[in-house]
Amino acid sequence: MPLSVALQMDPIGPVDITADSTFRLGLEAQARGHALFFYTPDRLSYQEGRVMARGWDLELRAISGDHFTLGEEREVDLSDMDVVWLRQDPPFDMSYITNTHLLARIHPDTLVVNDPFWVRNYPEKLLVLDFPDLTPPTAIARDLQTLKDFRDRHGDIILKPLYGNGGAGVFRLPAGDRNLVSLHELFSGINREPLIVQKFLPAVSKGDKRVILVDGEPVGAINRVPAAGETRSNMHVGGRPEKVAMTARDHEICARIGPLLREKGQVFVGIDVIGDWLTEINVTSPTGIQELERFDGTNVAGLIWDAVEAKR
Repeated sequence: MPLSVALQMDPIGPVDITADSTFRLGLEAQARGHALFFYTPDRLSYQEGRVMARGWDLELRAISGDHFTLGEEREVDLSDMDVVWLRQDPPFDMSYITNTHLLARIHPDTLVVNDPFWVRNYPEKLLVLDFPDLTPPTAIARDLQTLKDFRDRHGDIILKPLYGNGGAGVFRLPAGDRNLVSLHELFSGINREPLIVQKFLPAVSKGDKRVILVDGEPVGAINRVPAAGETRSNMHVGGRPEKVAMTARDHEICARIGPLLREKGQVFVGIDVIGDWLTEINVTSPTGIQELERFDGTNVAGLIWDAVEAKR
């Protein structure tokens, strides 16, 4: 049965149609006969008991430079939709958190993917704390002395914003590096959030694996290899995607975390694995669908929609 589908996402015009996962999900929805409605997060509102969005009916095409057509602007009651996709990019700030509160008011009668309550409570760098035996040594702190003590114990470390994304603000601080205090001052001047610090994993030079899970089950992985001279492997900052097979350790990690993701309504998830260690569980706006489809020939978007349709 055709579904009415709302995409809460960043502006549709600038997306890279060869890489954007939300675009690929929209194309797959159209191929299945579902109707698309598009709006940006700033157009979501609560009005006298109703959760509303002002946006446009949307038609997508896999044609670079001519990839979408918008209908007339209109306002819809999101409770009239069958599915709402929460696909805006972080930062995971108070605007993002407020949107999860609003969308939670219509879920599950309208299926919001991923479940906004658990997106809010399981941001990428915090959910991994439930699995300390799967992760490298990690600390979360705003206190400078705590960060110094962590580096004294582990030497070579990675420092990054707790709610950052896309590789922004990620620093490697080898033993003897003198920038920890300055970076702490910099981040402290920007916001009041703590920082996350992890033991550096040399295996990142061979790649940071992105494993995609659909309703708690792994469907494949890609390897993201850092550019020369870089520590960060995110594709936003020049990381190169490569075909890769899942290892026994990858399957072990997925078997541990998969049941929790399924229970909490996290249908589309991308985890990051460096060597044998889980570093992030991405639930807000994971990527990697198109790269995996090209490497493996798997219709990942189709598998995701199979899971969504089964829940309707």
